[in-house]
Amino acid sequence: MLRRYLAYLDTRRYARSTISRKAAAIRSYFAWGHRAGILSENPAKRLSAPGAKGRLPAVLSPEEIDGLLDDHHVKEPPRLDRQGKARNLWACYLRDTAVLELLYAAGLRVSELCGLDLDGVDLKARTVTVLGKGGHERRLPIHDRCVSALNAWIKEGREQMAGAHSPPEAVFYNARSNRLGPRDVRRIVDRRSKRPTHPHALRHTYATHLLDGGADLRVVQELLGHASLQTTQVYTHVSKERLTKVYKGTHPRA
Repeated sequence: MLRRYLAYLDTRRYARSTISRKAAAIRSYFAWGHRAGILSENPAKRLSAPGAKGRLPAVLSPEEIDGLLDDHHVKEPPRLDRQGKARNLWACYLRDTAVLELLYAAGLRVSELCGLDLDGVDLKARTVTVLGKGGHERRLPIHDRCVSALNAWIKEGREQMAGAHSPPEAVFYNARSNRLGPRDVRRIVDRRSKRPTHPHALRHTYATHLLDGGADLRVVQELLGHASLQTTQVYTHVSKERLTKVYKGTHPRA
């Protein structure tokens, strides 16, 4: 019956990812029922679904990266609004710039950026230390522009956005003076990006640009914090596609 249900979804032209997700939900549900003693056996134990087609990660063009990181709409310190309360426009601008520069400079996951503490930032050594998946720590190099953006935020903006309840160790705060969260990062990207994109696209772009520049795949694996080289290899396909596109667009006989 369960297999027929999945086959029915396929005949209705549901996406493979949708069928796979529903199969996973069914397996989890019946596994719970078996553990709870509601069922004497698990009928979905061997239920499988066709794997979802792997999507190539979205990569931003150099022009899109420049537009995202070089946005200078706010260039002046905060003024007073009608209620007389200071607006932290300048602090927000410094934070947003530092967040975007860091995502692209170090290829961080959003969770790693949000969890970054002050003792993990070494501006003199031009490195940040983050806690990745599985509790694995990585020390990553950052470039001069990122160092400058982080320095400006920490020295000029961070104190303005801090509150009495703010975690003193956190690098980034949101408008409520709490530690910056994934939704806050998404809003930052939405404000700066000229087309719909996602914070994780900066990580994809970081990896692809490194490979385009001749970086070794093993080095990129270490920088991204991937446990398996197979996970990193998806970026070689993206890189090859871009190289082929450039070749066809520039070679006289292509």
